[in-house]
Formats: sequence, C-alpha cells, structure tokens
Amino acid sequence: MTDDTTTATDEANATAEPGASAVAPGPLTDAEVADRMTALAGLIDLMRPAVQADGGDLVLVHADVVAGVVEVQLQGACSSCAISSSTLQQGVERILRDRLDWVTEVRGGVDESMDPLLSGAMGRGGYVPGF
Repeated sequence: MTDDTTTATDEANATAEPGASAVAPGPLTDAEVADRMTALAGLIDLMRPAVQADGGDLVLVHADVVAGVVEVQLQGACSSCAISSSTLQQGVERILRDRLDWVTEVRGGVDESMDPLLSGAMGRGGYVPGF
C-alpha cells in the first residue's frame, strides 16, 4: 500500500539538486577534523617542492576544515614574482578544490616582508612562458 502524503524530508529531497544532500551535514567528529587536516597538510607538502624549486615556499596559514576555508601564503622569491597570484588561483586553489571536496574557499597572499632584491635572487630567474 502506498501513502500519498509526503514528509518535509521527501519535499526537500525532491527540490535538491541531483547528488546533493537535502539535510545539512552535522558537526564533524574530532577524527574527521583530524583526517581533513592531515589530508590538507599532505597536499600542501606535495605542492611545496614545485614552489621551492623557484626559490619560494608555500605555507599553510590557517584552515577552518568545518567551513572549508583554507588560507595559504607564498613566501621567498614568490614575493617578487609577477605570476604569484596565478600560482595561487590556478595552481594552489584549483588543486585544493579538486582534491579535497570539502574546500569551499582558498584565500592566499604573498609575504611581502622580504627585501625584493633578496627575494628575486632566490628564484631561478624571470618567467618565460612556453610556446
């Protein structure tokens, strides 16, 4: 026998986008928070050598793994690099969002406290785009 009445949950599921959960996720357990931080730190560590190869560094400044907000900073030669904002947006942010489904926002900046001449000397030289 079928029932023609619907519940609030049924209505929410009917209006939700496909694949989306109608019920907001509950608070994370300590283990889930730790797992997210471990995954984030591991991913940052995977990206760092590429930045370090050009005399810079990538540092995790803050992460709110519940809200999905991650803040990173480029340091060293990145402070004098013309494409540091591209590195943050098309590199770091894209990788974090692609690989960690809980990341909703990536904030980034460049440590500008280093002397520009010293910073520039840390890198390999000017950026030359490939053809």
